[in-house]
Amino acid sequence: MGSPNIAFPDAQSFASMSFATENLSKQQEFEGIVGCSTALMKTLDLVRTVAPTDSTVLIEGETGTGKEVIASAVHACSKRRDRAFVKLNCAAIPVGLLESELFGHEKGAFTGAVARKIGRFEAAHRGTLFLDEIGDTPLELQPKLLRVLQEGEFERLGGTQTQRVNVRLVAATNGDLVKLISEKRFRSDLYYRLNVFPISVPPLRDRAEDVPLLVRHFVAKYAARMQKTIDTIPEEVMDSLTSHSWPGNIRELQNFVECSVILTRGHTLCSPLARLRLVAQGNSEQPITLEDAEREHICRTLQQTRGVIMGPHGAATRLGIKRTTLYGRMQKLGISRFNGTF
Repeated sequence: MGSPNIAFPDAQSFASMSFATENLSKQQEFEGIVGCSTALMKTLDLVRTVAPTDSTVLIEGETGTGKEVIASAVHACSKRRDRAFVKLNCAAIPVGLLESELFGHEKGAFTGAVARKIGRFEAAHRGTLFLDEIGDTPLELQPKLLRVLQEGEFERLGGTQTQRVNVRLVAATNGDLVKLISEKRFRSDLYYRLNVFPISVPPLRDRAEDVPLLVRHFVAKYAARMQKTIDTIPEEVMDSLTSHSWPGNIRELQNFVECSVILTRGHTLCSPLARLRLVAQGNSEQPITLEDAEREHICRTLQQTRGVIMGPHGAATRLGIKRTTLYGRMQKLGISRFNGTF
């Protein structure tokens, strides 16, 4: 039987760790990447293979898997590493402004265009341009995007002079571009131009052996940021985190660990495991019982009050019940402020 707690080295050593694996004869480092699973190794092998070329890369993967980090790794390992790495999320820019963001505009091109603006393609000249959520590019803008990829030229919005650029494009999507093509929402010729070298980023559920490394990495990161010393992770917590499916992938895990560090008062990590159980129930499409809903509501309130029950700002007051009643409900539902179950 394992020990009840899992201790790990000091926060500083893990905060500086980016990537390590015993499976490599020579350690390779990629900034922001933590893990040594077989699935991750295959992805990084593809990065090493394509990075020295100038070929277009299409990164595919679920939301939260770290596609931007992989794109950054492609740039960092390329011949363009000393040039600009420019990023743009196509889904975050209003449709009417996306063309200007990509290609720039001339003064007077539209209302509010009081000066010439350089677009992301020009900003990334001789470097790398990363276009996230490429599937959200408006259909009417896709021919212009295809032209700059094929010919390396375009005109700024409202301009007539042709601009020429030398840009290495890395695109990413969490959607099914082939399905978008069948729905007439994405051009097939643009897809084939983007899909020169596809890289699939594995979901966290296929990298279970990386979860402990990621947990320790994020604990160290947030503990240092919040000026806390956390040197122990309960075995129950680590087992729960490792077995969870993480539908939100690394982003979800990172946010969960940050919440756990906020809740931790001592040197042992305190994690709201009840939240994971509710997420798991939701993903399995099983109905959530009234008891589960009550437990989640109480746990969320305790998190908001940082475990304080009494007083005008305590959990009992927020819930509108007596302190003794709350204690009784917590005992019945198995909620404790001290054992990391909320």
